[in-house]
Amino acid sequence: MAQGDYFIVKALENGVQVIGLTRGTNTKFHHSEKLDENEILVVQFTEHTSAIKIKGKAMIESSVGQMRNDQ
Repeated sequence: MAQGDYFIVKALENGVQVIGLTRGTNTKFHHSEKLDENEILVVQFTEHTSAIKIKGKAMIESSVGQMRNDQ
């Protein structure tokens, strides 16, 4: 996904965690959000964010398609 692209995370249960990870030689957590069921977060990769980790049941939608995390 190119820098500047947005994607959407919709929580399918309470307590879904969305965690941003930094760029560079040492990847670190730099931001996190906790979503309750049916909350939506619009997320973007930036010069500081190279990866995003999602924990919990969620629907993720982006320009490349839609996927569901059922953990």
